[in-house]
Amino acid sequence: MQWQQDILGGDFESHSFVATGPDGVERTATLVRLRPDPDRAAANGRRGAVLFLHGWSDYFFNVDLARFWAGAGYDFYALDMHNHGRSLRPESPGGYVADLAAYDAEIEEARRIIRTEGAPGPLALMGHSTGGLVAALWTSRHPGDVSLLVLNSPWLEMHGSSLVRRAAAGMVRPVARLRPQTVLRLPERGHYWRTISSAADGEWPLDERYRPRMAFPVRAGWLRAVLAGHARVARGLAIEAPILVLLSKGSANGLLWSEEMRRTDAVLDVNTISARALTLGRTVTLERIDGALHDVFLSPEPIRSDAYSRLARWLRAYG
Repeated sequence: MQWQQDILGGDFESHSFVATGPDGVERTATLVRLRPDPDRAAANGRRGAVLFLHGWSDYFFNVDLARFWAGAGYDFYALDMHNHGRSLRPESPGGYVADLAAYDAEIEEARRIIRTEGAPGPLALMGHSTGGLVAALWTSRHPGDVSLLVLNSPWLEMHGSSLVRRAAAGMVRPVARLRPQTVLRLPERGHYWRTISSAADGEWPLDERYRPRMAFPVRAGWLRAVLAGHARVARGLAIEAPILVLLSKGSANGLLWSEEMRRTDAVLDVNTISARALTLGRTVTLERIDGALHDVFLSPEPIRSDAYSRLARWLRAYG
């Protein structure tokens, strides 16, 4: 297997591979790693490996997150899933998936690669937003393969309640069945991008080839897949591994820009998510962080430092 210098430079490397799903379709994904440092591992005590799953219309770019995990004794890997980020292909619609289980094959292949790199045993899994939903569902389908589950603002439910989800599912189902790649005409909002991108009011250099300002078009088949994932979470996942859920204390989800979006989650309904998180498993720790953004680890200082402190404290207890 050949690792190449990653777009992040420095000690980051990447490897693209093809995984065949249960439907027989071959899909390209890209595994990114922070190159292991034997001296650092010896000093910190090696505790295993962690795999990070990004959100929808996103890719891995947070080098500070990788270095945090390395400092905690974990080999760090991130997966740019098919139709996202480094794995985008001109012939495929950005962000599209018809069934969230289609990600299973590439996650499993990433796990196999990580094992060959010398990290046996259960994997620590971390997911953000839609990646948090994917991570939770994958963990529930693979009992014993995940030692720790860390969810950063996971998209576990629609805004408001399960009633909203059921109504949305009823409307999208006929279109998704007949024309799954139909683009739904929904309002576009770039508010969250504005709060994080250094090209606007944020501090993070985002590559717009991989992370568009307005996100990818919402397609009927994709929305049906997400709603089906929400329904599975609502029924309960019975995850045995310890789970940490990090959320902002508040939400600001309006169609128009509000200054409140600089210190809240501008994407999800965090009160609904916090309630739904309790259905994930037996041991769930919920951290609500005042002033945090949708990705709590992209929040301004000192808020993200607070988030890292909470994650470190949890790892001392369960890692």
